[in-house]
Amino acid sequence: MAQRNDGPIKRTIRRHQLREMVPLADSTIYEMEQRGEFPRRFALSPRCVVWDLAEVEAWLASRRSTPVPRAQSPDVRQRRSRPVREPGRVQAAASRAG
Repeated sequence: MAQRNDGPIKRTIRRHQLREMVPLADSTIYEMEQRGEFPRRFALSPRCVVWDLAEVEAWLASRRSTPVPRAQSPDVRQRRSRPVREPGRVQAAASRAG
């Protein structure tokens, strides 16, 4: 999805401007870049990275037009620490204690 245009870049944005447009964590943006799901950053200097504004806006438009499936909720009954008990077991334990 992240396509590199070798043509002239009209406008770039820095990290704080990107975060105003895309409310995702830096680690999420980085992981999406590595998977090719987000426009890639490029370095202007050793300490300054930027994104092409047109690529980010195109990515936002594509996300708006195509729904993203929601992640499945984890099964809390399979947790190793503080597992969730079945409702029948709680009542049985309470009746034995009383």
